[in-house]
Amino acid sequence: MMKKIGVLFSFLLFLNCQNFGKLKLITDLPKDLEEVSGTEIVPKSDLIWMINDSGNAPVLFGLNEKGKIVKEIYIKAKNHDWEDLASDEKGNIYIGDFGNNLNKRRNLSIIIVDKNELDEKKTEVDRIEFVYPNQTKFPPKKKNKYFDAESFFYFKASLYIFTKSRVKGKFGKTTLYKIPAKKGKYTAEIVGKFENCKDLECWITSADISPNGKKVALLSQKNVLIFSDFKDDKFLSGKVTKIDLKHRYQKESITFKDNNTLLITDEKAHNTGGFLYELKI
Repeated sequence: MMKKIGVLFSFLLFLNCQNFGKLKLITDLPKDLEEVSGTEIVPKSDLIWMINDSGNAPVLFGLNEKGKIVKEIYIKAKNHDWEDLASDEKGNIYIGDFGNNLNKRRNLSIIIVDKNELDEKKTEVDRIEFVYPNQTKFPPKKKNKYFDAESFFYFKASLYIFTKSRVKGKFGKTTLYKIPAKKGKYTAEIVGKFENCKDLECWITSADISPNGKKVALLSQKNVLIFSDFKDDKFLSGKVTKIDLKHRYQKESITFKDNNTLLITDEKAHNTGGFLYELKI
């Protein structure tokens, strides 16, 4: 008992010494989610859904508001490099298997988990396959490595993918692509581009759109970008507000809890991170 109290005291002392800036700490994440890469609030579900990235089992986790895992669904699809989660108005979940660090993948896809399967322990899934219209070499030259991705969301029957740049000096550049949110094979359509800043802390690691469709959030290690006052799906042409993150662990996922509240997670690495945060905007 005394050992448990000591561990708890040490953890609370550690938290009190941290400067989370504008982020409010909600809880530390379970050990099973140390490499969390996607987080999603799903319509018609009371859980917070999360995934890990490559090197981990193909499992979709459902957590309660206290950060405890209460549901695990084994997805019958390989985790090549799962990087983000999205959901539609019906409650179907989309898993972005499009992590592409070396820019040489030819099997980019998005996995569809039907809402009716969220009570199962194992599930078959459908798949959306896609290619980028402007990638012709696998991999391209170093100056053209713009085809990694860790971010997407669902909006009006389409999925919107934001790329992550691997080009030195242009790490904050992202291109927005669009594909149908329906099983099939597609060539993505370019919708827009944006440049956050230049260094490694600027690359885009997650994205989401507010429930009312009026705000888009992009996450980087350095900041959260909030886009508003856009027309149709020209999200990146809208007004942008930058929220600096003084607390810069490896931020990996973002989702809207409501129209004015975001949930953010970071990976646990080198004994830092591994938390769930809240950010009011």
